[in-house]
Amino acid sequence: MDAPSSQATDHAIRARGLSKRFGALVAVDRVDLTVPRAHVYGFLGPNGSGKTTTIRMLCGLLGHDAGTVEVLGLKVPEQAETLRQRIGYMTQRFSLFEDLSVRENLEFMAAAQGVPKPRTRARIDTLIEQYHFGDRQKQLAGTMSGGQKQRLALAAATIHEPELLFLDEPTSAVDPESRRDFWEKLFELADAGTTLLVSTHYMDEAERCHRLAILDRGVLVADGTPAELTGALAGRTVEVLAGQPRQAQKRLLAVPGVLSVAQIGNALRVLTREDGDADARIREVLREAGCEAEVAAVTPNLEDVFVDATRGRTAAAGGDNEEAA
Repeated sequence: MDAPSSQATDHAIRARGLSKRFGALVAVDRVDLTVPRAHVYGFLGPNGSGKTTTIRMLCGLLGHDAGTVEVLGLKVPEQAETLRQRIGYMTQRFSLFEDLSVRENLEFMAAAQGVPKPRTRARIDTLIEQYHFGDRQKQLAGTMSGGQKQRLALAAATIHEPELLFLDEPTSAVDPESRRDFWEKLFELADAGTTLLVSTHYMDEAERCHRLAILDRGVLVADGTPAELTGALAGRTVEVLAGQPRQAQKRLLAVPGVLSVAQIGNALRVLTREDGDADARIREVLREAGCEAEVAAVTPNLEDVFVDATRGRTAAAGGDNEEAA
């Protein structure tokens, strides 16, 4: 999706050299991050990559060991208390009171976030209509489906109309249809001017973001729009249709310059370290091995970007070719 045409020119988040250690473990390593206002900004990375730690530092919930952080024009952690009135935070655990009803959860969050009492009723009525809880206001949160809990948690996180919303893997426990509906709500918020930073490990969700960053073992290894990131791999992705794909895969993994080979159905998707004559070299290797195959260049996708940014960094440091997961 295109970035909002009415976006402000300034940024919601600016971090430089952000670092965090836990003993000998470097959880976040000199991360530079700029998040434009009114964007859906994706944080992509495997578990343990530093996404949650980074989000907690940006919120002011966790101190950093090095670097500078500015969020909504405020210095963090020095002005973290002031910042918390202007941000929302939603985790994959949803942070709901299961023995309270839909409306009671929203009333509690309104009080916790300091929403003025004269404003609370109208604000809750708006959210109940917006998130389709009109016939469920008295239902206990603990009896709701995963998708319904997710919508209620998002409504609760936005009760005070935050300028910036942090979402830490908010769709990991819901079905695909609920995920799709949830993302429509996120874009409605962005269209209204809210900035959203969303961490995920789903490639299809990353493709939806206006911009995204990829973290790998605490290091920011890629940052840009989905089109920019995939465009940088032009000429490096090849599809191979072979009669014996497993045999062909073993041969291709031994080819110098091949970074990964993933089987997708009956086809092999090959990512090389450099563009150029990858398809020609692949044809030659397969021909010499007696493997009949069709080889054609294909358009890179975000999974290719992810593999290149993470495994490619390992390979550059001396690692071996590996089969893509």
